[in-house]
Amino acid sequence: MKKSEVYNILDLMDEIKKIDSLLLFHKNAEEGDFMASQYEAKKVKLVGELIDALAAPKVQSPQSFSLIQKILDKFYPSVNSRDPEDESLKEIIAAI
Repeated sequence: MKKSEVYNILDLMDEIKKIDSLLLFHKNAEEGDFMASQYEAKKVKLVGELIDALAAPKVQSPQSFSLIQKILDKFYPSVNSRDPEDESLKEIIAAI
């Protein structure tokens, strides 16, 4: 992986951490639902970009997939313990 790719990934991680702290602040604030939803959308977008960068064909490896799992566990720990609402996702999970 080139240094520029590493820096891009590190920048994404830093941005996700900042958004995550803002999200937590607005979830705890009164009437912060609108802002929290905005930050959640931004976080989802950034995590998607980070996963895309780590799953790119020239980077794909068991280590990059493990890193993706760690990222998901860190930023979405409660999602792993819930059943998905989307029926299609339930079918895919059942196939696993």
